[in-house]
Amino acid sequence: MSDLKFVWFDFGGVLSPPIPALFEQYQAKTGLAPRVLQQAMRDVADDLGVPMLAPVESALLTEQEWGQRLEQALRRRYPQIDLSRARLQTFGEQWFAGVPANAPLVAAVRALKRAGWRVGILTNNVVEWAPYWRAMVGLDEVVELIVDSSQERTRKPQAAFFQVAIERSGVAAKHSLLIDDVLENIEAAAALGWQVLHFTDNHQAITQLQRLTGVSLLQPVGESA
Repeated sequence: MSDLKFVWFDFGGVLSPPIPALFEQYQAKTGLAPRVLQQAMRDVADDLGVPMLAPVESALLTEQEWGQRLEQALRRRYPQIDLSRARLQTFGEQWFAGVPANAPLVAAVRALKRAGWRVGILTNNVVEWAPYWRAMVGLDEVVELIVDSSQERTRKPQAAFFQVAIERSGVAAKHSLLIDDVLENIEAAAALGWQVLHFTDNHQAITQLQRLTGVSLLQPVGESA
């Protein structure tokens, strides 16, 4: 058993399906290839001098403003592009439509809570997307805290964002665990004294989390929490 007191879960890529899978699902809905959409996202961010998703994750732009700029960026690079199926100004609603949560990790959150652990979500996210992703994971009544970059105007991997989590939870970095799929975020948290678990797949993460907490999280096939 470690000296952990609070377990923080990332949303995108941990409690949700992997990010590449989300882009592929969005392509199926809209026809926009991941590389094309990601380049447009980078173009919008470059105009502001920030990382790819920071314009909306730090609430520098509203979802509508961001969607308008995405459309402009796409049309600049691809004048003949077909955007008839894409609803860029209400991006989140379309992005999350039909997307399931990562059930084994959601079950792990619930199991930890039942075992008496303090659990929260530490996410780079978007103001207008909250109704969709929070309904998707269904953990509002389970987690103690949700710290969302778009509400704080700072985001992982910035130290200020991790400090918000420490202040809200009242738990020191050395007693806090971040589970995240983005190595940059893991390295930033570790540098600040956090315990970290770099998520690569469900079995790896759940096995490590079980070892760290002493809570039985590996379930027989076909059994749900």
